[in-house]
Amino acid sequence: MRIIVGLGNPGQKYEKTRHNFGFMAVDILARRKNLSWKDNKKFKALIAEDSDYILVKPLTFMNDSGKAVVGVMRYSKRLPFAGILPLRKNIDLSDSLVVIHDELDLPFNTFKLSTNSGSAGHNGVQSIIDSLKTKNFKRLRLGVASPAKEKIPGDKFVLQRFTPEEESQLNALIDRALAEL
Repeated sequence: MRIIVGLGNPGQKYEKTRHNFGFMAVDILARRKNLSWKDNKKFKALIAEDSDYILVKPLTFMNDSGKAVVGVMRYSKRLPFAGILPLRKNIDLSDSLVVIHDELDLPFNTFKLSTNSGSAGHNGVQSIIDSLKTKNFKRLRLGVASPAKEKIPGDKFVLQRFTPEEESQLNALIDRALAEL
């Protein structure tokens, strides 16, 4: 059983923005597996699940993503540590948790899978680290940087939509990245 969390911000205003790359990735995964999203108010997230995965889209906005992740991990009865949160500090969740998110430090059309790494300034990842008291989980970092990034502050850049040329490459990038999981 794996929890795969896609980070993003809820609402039409943020759809197809760079910061919602994680949402886009789990949407593709859900479609491939014929899963439908259900609003789970208890977890403050959209959840899609089958016998192998629990896919999560936190509805808490990026900076509070940890609240939704802790909720899913605490209450999902199919996980070995259900009901025992807070977990002990620095517990290894790398076999159970994957967080997919946008990464300003990687060029567009690249990705990196890492484990046990810091947030590198990503507030959504930091929220999860703070909430779980561990950074020992997998992160699938999807590159969003482009030459335009140099002209715009990072916090504003990630809230921009992809260019039409970039948009035409999104599905292929997500496919390559998901194949690494």
